[in-house]
Amino acid sequence: MAWEKAVAFDRLQRDGRAVAKIGKRQIALFKTDSGILACNNRCPHEGYPLREGSLDGGCVLTCNWHNWKFDLKTGANLTGGDALRTYATKVEAGEVWIDVVEAPATERQAQALANLREAFEDESYDRMARELARYAKAGGDPVEAVSHAIAWSHDRLEFGTVHAYPAAAGWLRLHDESNDPEMRLICLLEAIGYMSDVAAGEEVYVYPEASMPWDEPAFLAAIEAEDEKGAIARVRGALDAGLGFVGLEHALSAAALAHYQDFGHSLIYVVHTGRLVQRLGRSVELPLLLALVRSLVAASREDLIPEFRAYAGARQAFPTFGANGTVPEPAQFRGRSVKEALAAVVGAAGRSAPETLYRSLLAAAAEDMLLFDTSWGTRTDTSYNDNIGWLDFTHGLTFANAVRQQCARYPELWPAGLLQIACFTGRNAGYTAKTGDGDWHVSDRDAFYADCIRRISDHGEDRYILAAHLLKTFLAVREEVAAGLPAEIETSVLAGLNRFFNAPLKRKHVRRTAHQALDFVAQED
Repeated sequence: MAWEKAVAFDRLQRDGRAVAKIGKRQIALFKTDSGILACNNRCPHEGYPLREGSLDGGCVLTCNWHNWKFDLKTGANLTGGDALRTYATKVEAGEVWIDVVEAPATERQAQALANLREAFEDESYDRMARELARYAKAGGDPVEAVSHAIAWSHDRLEFGTVHAYPAAAGWLRLHDESNDPEMRLICLLEAIGYMSDVAAGEEVYVYPEASMPWDEPAFLAAIEAEDEKGAIARVRGALDAGLGFVGLEHALSAAALAHYQDFGHSLIYVVHTGRLVQRLGRSVELPLLLALVRSLVAASREDLIPEFRAYAGARQAFPTFGANGTVPEPAQFRGRSVKEALAAVVGAAGRSAPETLYRSLLAAAAEDMLLFDTSWGTRTDTSYNDNIGWLDFTHGLTFANAVRQQCARYPELWPAGLLQIACFTGRNAGYTAKTGDGDWHVSDRDAFYADCIRRISDHGEDRYILAAHLLKTFLAVREEVAAGLPAEIETSVLAGLNRFFNAPLKRKHVRRTAHQALDFVAQED
């Protein structure tokens, strides 16, 4: 114990309460029917002085600013929320003494983590921030909390991986690049907060427990058949044999590109799952893989709907890549229907190397962002099929970024990846204008990047998915530029990102929703 003299006993008897300053601490003392009780004077909610709180006849102390109530004997928060630090007291020689000894660091870390779990389940953003700070103050590595959040959330995602996990990979990248304590806390808070948003209050969707020896063709067949039990059994068998994510990456990438599916999310999810495993270690491998496989099984397969039905024929007709390295103009793939864009890729592939064709398609997707007719994002008279917004256009870049990475590893996947980028440009063609709405040229790339990071770190968006797309699109563009792009393509990609970052995002479509509901129901039999 570490006893410190606080106040004279007679003074406390007279006044009923007092505040003692011991080092940097302010400790409130109260005379109660249960004896002298002491606690931090700062309310753990927002720091208001508990010396000014109300004490009932027993030991319940109320902070009058926000009505938080605490049991002064234990520090328990009686209304839910942060616990209150309490201190042992004794009276000797007319003085009140307080034991200010700290609990062992491991105990304080465990308590902060338990408190973080409570905040996670309550979706309490402010409290999650405080508990992460307390965990770090107790000597813990708060990045570990991201691993715990994955464990708390992965089996509560009915259809598997969602944007929260790729966003977490992005936030961790910014975290690792920064030495600013506030920025580092922001990154972890946003990552964990998004997982809380999608998982808290959801039921547990149990994953199959069976394990079967790893067999890549059997795994791919199970995904194709939407057989979650069979696919997960193969993954469990792979992990049992020590393969790990790296050993499964080819199969996961092939499954993600087997169809133009889930509007490109599947391949993006594969890339970022790998990054999370690499950053956080083997403890997150199983939960992340379970969620990823579930999402691959459940993914919608857009190439089976009329709009993208030409994809199968284009994939079958895809030629051997050309050896002469002809560079196709991005304009070949812009402003065309899906069928025309797919045919253009097939035609160009026989004369171009895959990386060259990729860069032209990337430029086309970026130019689409410069020409996106943003009125489509605010119109109220459209059908469900025309619910188009900025995120539909940014996916063209984030998906292309994933295509380059995975197809560079597994070149046999290039045809599928390139054709699926063309699906984006073809689909988005109907929602572009003939001319842009301004000059979005970026003259100072590094200054622009710094501005983007400032915007991301204080995004002000009330939906995690919007902040996630700012983050993912920025990181994808930065990676593509770093990988090396011709000057004119780099210019287009940066300008497209600049326009997106400066565009307003409509958060809720009230009238459009009402219009579409009435129109749809009127046509029902």
